[in-house]
Amino acid sequence: MTRQLALPFLLAALSLPALADSYSLPKNVAFEEECTSCHIAYPPQMLDARSWQHMMNGLANHFGTDASIDDRRRTAIADFLARNSGGRKTGRTVDAKGNPLLRITETARFERKHRDVTAATWKRASIKSPANCAACHAQAAAGDYSERSISIPK
Repeated sequence: MTRQLALPFLLAALSLPALADSYSLPKNVAFEEECTSCHIAYPPQMLDARSWQHMMNGLANHFGTDASIDDRRRTAIADFLARNSGGRKTGRTVDAKGNPLLRITETARFERKHRDVTAATWKRASIKSPANCAACHAQAAAGDYSERSISIPK
């Protein structure tokens, strides 16, 4: 009987690494409409709540672009992101000065997962930057960043 119980636990444990790179994408129409108008809707779990709050409060200069939206919609999206944020899963959440990280690519988790990707790879015309997740992660828009869905373009 003990062996029969051990098998399901063993199988579940073996699947954990694959699940660690899959994110649920909670539904939020405003978030999807606003964010996907310029890029994929990054899973909220990729940053902590404080980072999302700072990002949403700085949309007038969102990585060099004015992404301003009306206050009601901005607050609703900010609340959604904070409720679904990643917390400690992201690793380091502040820079050397204690400011919240606003780039997913600066989190300890991202850096650890991409440590073998060379600077030349990021600069390929088919990739352009580390923020272009969908260039290599075919299922990024669905929240799947697992190794089985990676295809690094030439």
